[in-house]
Parts: sequence; C-alpha cells; structure tokens
Amino acid sequence: MVKAKKHLGQHFLKDENIASKIVEAINPNCDHLVEIGPGTGVLTKYLIPLAEERLKVIEIDQESVHYLDKTYPALNGKILATNFLRLDLKEHFPGTIHIIGNLPYNISSQIFFHILSHRNQVKEVVAMIQKEVAERLAAPAGTKKTGILSVYLQSFYEIEYLFTVGEQVFYPPPKVKSAVIRLKRNDRNQLDCDEKLFLTLIKTAFGQRRKTIRNSLKSIFIHLDTQREIFSKRPEQLSIEEFVLLTQWATEIKSQSARKENYGEQAENR
Repeated sequence: MVKAKKHLGQHFLKDENIASKIVEAINPNCDHLVEIGPGTGVLTKYLIPLAEERLKVIEIDQESVHYLDKTYPALNGKILATNFLRLDLKEHFPGTIHIIGNLPYNISSQIFFHILSHRNQVKEVVAMIQKEVAERLAAPAGTKKTGILSVYLQSFYEIEYLFTVGEQVFYPPPKVKSAVIRLKRNDRNQLDCDEKLFLTLIKTAFGQRRKTIRNSLKSIFIHLDTQREIFSKRPEQLSIEEFVLLTQWATEIKSQSARKENYGEQAENR
C-alpha cells in the first residue's frame, strides 16, 4: 500500500460508498475527464468504466504512480506523473475538460486559481476539499464567509456545496472535516472590466475586510466621490457586478491620470 506523505498533503479516502457518491456527481460527457491526485485509485476504479477512453489522471507522487500503473492496467498511457499546477491544460487536453479529485488541502486554492486560468476549457469540477474552504467558496455575496477566491470563482462558475465528509473515512485521518463541491461553468465569457485590476481590487478589499470600501480602497478612489452607497459597504457585501463597477471606475481614474501626466509632459516640451 502507498504511504501517505505529509509534505504532499495526502489523506487517502478509504470509504467506497463516499468514493462512489463523489464519482456520481461528475458529468462524464466531455472530451477529457481528468482526475487530480488519484493516490491509491479509490475514485479511479469508478472512473475507469465511466470514461475509460477519455480518462487521464495526474499524480505527482512516484510511489502512487507505480501503484496505479501496477494495479489498474486500464491506466496504461493515461497517467501524467507531473504537477497539475505546472500543466498547460490546453496543450495536453484539447477540447472540454471535467475535473474530479480529492485535492490536497494545502494547495487547493492554487489548484482553483489554475483552473480559473483555463476556465474556457474546464466546464465542470467535482472536488473534495477542506469543509471550511468549501463553505467559503460556495458562500453567496452578503455573507461573512465570502472571500477573494469565492468572488473570483463565482464570477465564472456556479458553485454547489454537495455534502460533508467526516475525518474517519481517510487514512491518515485529517484534523478537519471535508466537503465535496461542484463547479459548473456559467455563461459569462469574460468580465466587463480589466480582470487583473478586478483581482487586485478584490485582494485589496478583502485584505482589510473589516473596513468599508471607502477606507480599504481610498488610495485608488481618492479623487472620486465616495459618498455613494457602494463605498459604505464591506467587501463581503458586494456582488460580482459591483466589483466590476468599481474596477471600471478605477480604470477610468487611471486613464485620466495617464492623460494628465501625458499632457503635462507635452506642455514641458513646448
């Protein structure tokens, strides 16, 4: 049996009923069904008959790779022994992708950011993650659990909290409860604003989440009338559309500053 490695955040699922329930939540109708971190293959064994020809598994642990290769002959040529975070999904999986996995808790946020960077391909995700993180990602606007990643993910995915999983179904058991969530790509192709600035504003606002937008983003909106209602809210109270609106205003402010600076330089050169 494969030894769980602490530095990889491995907690192997051992409950077959839970494994089957997780696999039932994924839609197999896609060009590529990708499992992240199969470990000992408890999910994989259910995925093989579901989508054998379209299935690929991504595993960074060499011991797990050898075990999977030996135990599941159907995975011959379907195991990518690499780091998912460094994988160009477009290069390896042309077409639509559905992702499933028991994600390492220590890098689950990084995995979701990587998925976001390939959102036009990744149409669905079913993932088991730390319960607290799952609750934050699925939290609607206006609740205290809303955070940076939940706002960014919900901009492009509908997120559903499916069910809670206890510690006893893993080996070794984690110190926290887990949960399974499902992400489904929504109809938004892109944000109606500068996406990099949108993310910067979200990070800045939630970095000082106890403050109102008027105070947390005052360095950006110093020359704007901040008496509007939106500036009296805290970040968790803002909808995605309101963050987009703030980003549009910030972009206009930057453009005005650039025009003034350019005009000043032209005046000096006369």
